[in-house]
Amino acid sequence: MRNVDGVFGLTHESHKKDVEQVYLRCSEGAIEWMYPTGALIIHLRPNVFPSSSKYWTVCIKPLKDSAGTNIYLERTGELKLLFRDGDHSPTRVHCFSYEQGGLFVEATPQQDISRKITGFQYELINKGTASDLHMIYAPCRPCSDTEVLLAVCTSDFVVRGTIQNVLNEEEGQDSVIDVSVNRIYRQKMKIFKPAEETGIWEGQIKTLLQCGVKPGEGDFLFTGRMHFGEARLGCAPRFKDFQRMYKEAKDRGLNPCEIGPDILHL
Repeated sequence: MRNVDGVFGLTHESHKKDVEQVYLRCSEGAIEWMYPTGALIIHLRPNVFPSSSKYWTVCIKPLKDSAGTNIYLERTGELKLLFRDGDHSPTRVHCFSYEQGGLFVEATPQQDISRKITGFQYELINKGTASDLHMIYAPCRPCSDTEVLLAVCTSDFVVRGTIQNVLNEEEGQDSVIDVSVNRIYRQKMKIFKPAEETGIWEGQIKTLLQCGVKPGEGDFLFTGRMHFGEARLGCAPRFKDFQRMYKEAKDRGLNPCEIGPDILHL
């Protein structure tokens, strides 16, 4: 259930007090509203079972140059401000429970709206409720054997590689990990590509700055998911440790999935 909405251009030219209804049916996507006046009420109506809605979290991230509106969480007429017009923080992401309500996007008074475009990306995530995207995806602790084996089966990318460099982004509170890849087991998007000069496969993965990732020797198994177009780190055991836990589970018939016939001999 990872269909992506198209990016809508919504041109509002009627009375400035009008309120329009928008329904989103996909589990992730983006919206753009050109020349915002009045307001939008945005209803999330993805194709999930109503009984499972309490297990879903919605995360939204305004587009880089989004301007001209305030974005609220709306439930039964009550509004909670999520993003104020003019907030250009690079870490602007907010998550809330699917059951908490929908979004109310209100245009702010403007002398000249001709250049204003507001927009945001959204994702529906099968996780517990949290107010911070980072807390959902990247806890700074080692994964258990069971978590690693499940991550191998369910992650958007699974690769064996080494850490070449780590760049800490203080403003965004992220660390960017430069990974040199020895083997790709899965990647749903082209995160890792061969370098033009060397032909060596490489790519970047982000994680929390507070996790304190540093360059080090040895191979790791990197797993994780794509969020808002970025690769976010999940479980990342040393490869020899992964081989041990994989063999133990395989011998006991407890592997949730097979990753490859040669995994134990690499």
